[in-house]
Amino acid sequence: MNSLPVPSLLGVFGHPDDESLLAGGVLAQHAAAGAATAVVTATWAHDSHRAGELADALDILGAGRPRMLGFADARIPDSAPDQPRLCDAPLEEVAGLIVKHIRAVRPQVVVTHDAYGQLTGHPDHLRTHQATLLAFHAAGLEHLYPQAGAPWQPDALYAATHPDSGVGELGVLLARVGKKVLSVPDEHVTETVDVSDCTDRKMAAILAHRSEAARERPLPGILSRLPAAERQSIIATEHFTLLGRKPAPDGVVLRLSR
Repeated sequence: MNSLPVPSLLGVFGHPDDESLLAGGVLAQHAAAGAATAVVTATWAHDSHRAGELADALDILGAGRPRMLGFADARIPDSAPDQPRLCDAPLEEVAGLIVKHIRAVRPQVVVTHDAYGQLTGHPDHLRTHQATLLAFHAAGLEHLYPQAGAPWQPDALYAATHPDSGVGELGVLLARVGKKVLSVPDEHVTETVDVSDCTDRKMAAILAHRSEAARERPLPGILSRLPAAERQSIIATEHFTLLGRKPAPDGVVLRLSR
């Protein structure tokens, strides 16, 4: 068993529900172990129905209150009326907002989307990945985004991802509704975390995104219609790729798992 303290954790994701689908198990494990956890969500307005669903999901996972940047979803402009789509917003502006949250939360580990934008390649996932990469490195430098608070450099940045060998039935289900399946070579995965001890909480958080669970094509809806055993096999493991670490000669990379 890993004897190191469980690190504090900040997830940065594109939409409400990404946090539960991609890192719900790790968030729940860390919270249960007493670590501070939080989530930044890049799209949807603070007063939208999905903000309320996000609040419910984060409460289940023990990840605090919603921290929403308020940009519009690339495919649903009405998700944040009068605000630009995330994919149209200047990259440095988005990064600066994420820096502000990193400096406020002061996490040891940050988790975001992978370079593909997860299996389906959603443009909001890609933009969030790009902005979080910039924010991770900028957050520790006092002369970058000085208005965003005192510098704080997290120890490690990870991308939630899916290895080629781990897509399995999930890939079949996504292809069946006409979605892309973009996985990474197995050797790109640096952390594989067994979250089978908290799949009940993870699935409850996924289903808290009620509007997505009621639809046919979104993943919460797909998972909600599966038999329990099949659903369990899909959500019981989470995979991550190390993207960056604290620039210190004696720094160590903190494991995501306990």
